[in-house]
Amino acid sequence: MIHLMDYGTVISRAFEYTKDALVGKWMQWIILAVLSLVQALTLSLVPLLSGYAVRVLGGKTPAPEIDQWGKLFIDGWKMNIIMLIYMLPAIIVFLVLGGIGAIGLFASEAAGGDPAAAGVAALSLLGGFLLAGLIAIIMAFIALFAVLRFAHTDSLGEAFNFGAVLGHIGKLGWGTWIIAVIVLLVVAFIYSFVVGLLVSIPFLGWIIVLFLNAAFVVFYSRYLAQVYEDVPAPA
Repeated sequence: MIHLMDYGTVISRAFEYTKDALVGKWMQWIILAVLSLVQALTLSLVPLLSGYAVRVLGGKTPAPEIDQWGKLFIDGWKMNIIMLIYMLPAIIVFLVLGGIGAIGLFASEAAGGDPAAAGVAALSLLGGFLLAGLIAIIMAFIALFAVLRFAHTDSLGEAFNFGAVLGHIGKLGWGTWIIAVIVLLVVAFIYSFVVGLLVSIPFLGWIIVLFLNAAFVVFYSRYLAQVYEDVPAPA
C-alpha cells in the first residue's frame, strides 16, 4: 500500500512517464497542446484531451498514441457525464435549500423586511451552500475514483458500480486516497503559480502554457493511475 513517504516516488514515476511520453515526440506534444486549446475554448464540449487522459488513467504503459478520435471524444464525454452524475446530490441540496432560502428572502422583503424571517432565510441559504459544498467534496473524491474504474474497465456502467468503487477505496485506504488527492492538489497549486508567472510573457507565455497544460494532464493522469493500481480492483 502507498504510504505518505512513498508519494514522492509516485510523483517521480509520473514525471518520468510524462517525459517519456512527450520529450522527443514533439508531434504528439503539439497535438495534445492543440487539444488543450480546443477543450478550453469549447468549455469541454469537445473533450478530446479528456479522452486521452482516460487512456492514461486506464494505466496504459507506455503512454498511448493519439488515435481513434471518435473514441477520444466519446470517452471525454463519458468522463464529463460521470463527474456530473456524482455531483448531482450536491447540486440538488444546493437548489433545494438555497431555493428555500432565496424564496424566504424575497418573501421577507415583500412583507416589509421582517428581520427575523430574513435571518432564517439567510441561514437556510448559507446552510444550503455549506452542506452542498461538503457533499461536493465527498462526492468529488468518490467520483474521481469512479472515473479511474471506468478508465480501467472501459465500461461506463462500472463507474456506477458503487460497491466496487467504495470497496476499492476501502482496500486502498480512505486516508491513503485522500492524502494522494491532497498531494496532487498541492502539486497543482504550485503548477498554477508557475503558469501564472508564465502567462505574463507576451504571446509566447500562452504557447508555453498550452504545452505545459498538455503535459500536466498526462502527469496527473499517470499519478492517479498508479495510486488506483496500488491494490487489486474488486471484480
